[in-house]
Amino acid sequence: MAKLESSLKNMFLSLTLITLGASALLAGGYVLTKEPIEKADRAKEENAIKEVLPDKNAEVLEKVEITLENKADPFIVYPSVKDGKFAGAAVQTYSTEGYGGRLDIMVGFDTDGTIVNYAVLKANETPGLGAKVTDWFKNDSKKTADIRGKNPATTKVSVSKDGGDIDAITASTITSRAFLQSVQLAYEAFQKMQTTKK
Repeated sequence: MAKLESSLKNMFLSLTLITLGASALLAGGYVLTKEPIEKADRAKEENAIKEVLPDKNAEVLEKVEITLENKADPFIVYPSVKDGKFAGAAVQTYSTEGYGGRLDIMVGFDTDGTIVNYAVLKANETPGLGAKVTDWFKNDSKKTADIRGKNPATTKVSVSKDGGDIDAITASTITSRAFLQSVQLAYEAFQKMQTTKK
């Protein structure tokens, strides 16, 4: 095969072919991985709902989208019922204020709004520090950090450094603020869902 002459036209043609080939490979990879990734995300979401609800045997009803003022994305509330009565809800919430960007969390509330549990769905926080968010706020030995059993109606769900009632993750105040903000927003969405259902 004859060697192509080094000219602007030939360089442009070569780069175009390489770019098109790389784009085709990336698109093919995206198509192949899109469905498995979405399936894994759905499974993680479903497991989180079960993990945070007060009654694991309650029936989860159809999701309700709740919009809050000045928030771009809706909050998703999964109400549950047991024996025909409201049994609490799981709320998919978020904060864009995390150290590593957006935090996505599922928070469970019992019928009066007391926090049952939470599960982190997505977080890009600093390994070893902000990544502690998955367990820090359900630490039995540190009662001033554990948010379970607390009701945002009577507890200031913000870090103690800001006048709140919850201890921040050591050396990770930004992540703690973002996490607790998302919990407070989940409570607001939970309250709004209850008032709109009445």
